[in-house]
Amino acid sequence: MSPRQATRKPGWLRMPRQGGEEYNEMKRLLRTASLNTVCESANCPNRGECFASGTATFMLMGHVCTRHCTFCNIPGGRVAALDDDEPQRVAETVRHLGLKFAVVTSVTRDDLLDGGAAHIAATIRAIGRLNPDCGVEALIPDLRGQAAALETVFATGPDVLNHNLETVPRLHDTLRPQARYDCSLQVLRRARRWSDAHERSMTVKTGIMVGVGETRDEVRALMRDAVDHGVEVLTIGQYLQPSAAHHPVVRYLEPAEFDDLAAEGRELGLAWVEAGPMVRSSYHAREQSEALG
Repeated sequence: MSPRQATRKPGWLRMPRQGGEEYNEMKRLLRTASLNTVCESANCPNRGECFASGTATFMLMGHVCTRHCTFCNIPGGRVAALDDDEPQRVAETVRHLGLKFAVVTSVTRDDLLDGGAAHIAATIRAIGRLNPDCGVEALIPDLRGQAAALETVFATGPDVLNHNLETVPRLHDTLRPQARYDCSLQVLRRARRWSDAHERSMTVKTGIMVGVGETRDEVRALMRDAVDHGVEVLTIGQYLQPSAAHHPVVRYLEPAEFDDLAAEGRELGLAWVEAGPMVRSSYHAREQSEALG
């Protein structure tokens, strides 16, 4: 049975205005460097705030994904060859902007043997060479759960290793038909174990969206799973339907419900829960890393 469409968007849920000198300058710089950001590709509601403050989440390996998640605004289809110069361009853009913290993510590239792990790793290393004082969060796909590919990324020593669970197990087949909840949990567990084994202070992080048909008990169970698999930071945001062709919004959560979820997550053992209607994976990433570092 298809999920029921929610009633109209509540009056308090409004996307912040985009624009301003800093915002437009960031867009110009990204276009000049031929770089993609998940901020734009995923239509993030916070991109105006982040661009204006000189931060962005760089999206590697093109703007087309090999998967077809029904909630995501990034298109699936034929992907391009890897751009070997991209890691250096990202690092140079980070330096030009004077960033103290950078987030790198990517589309999923199941066409590549390592899922793009070497390319992600090359980008993190390039940022470190040109920007030795800049922290890095790596928001990675599941890399098909391949241990060697995951360790290729871990070994670069990102300050934060982020992989999103996205939704509760019952809804995975609907929202992430080419992904598996248990595989994503194992990515997080491998990150925690690698960090502990190598005596690194790599923060392990995940994120979910709500309003897609999950129950409160299912979210609570997911948070317990996250804690059990070594997660320290969780982001929770309201799902916003990108188009009529995407999975519908089933419910809009009230702001107080996000506050309750954050409190419950902390009670379950999460060190930081960033929860709110407009929260997305990389929102306040620098603040989280600095607080837990």
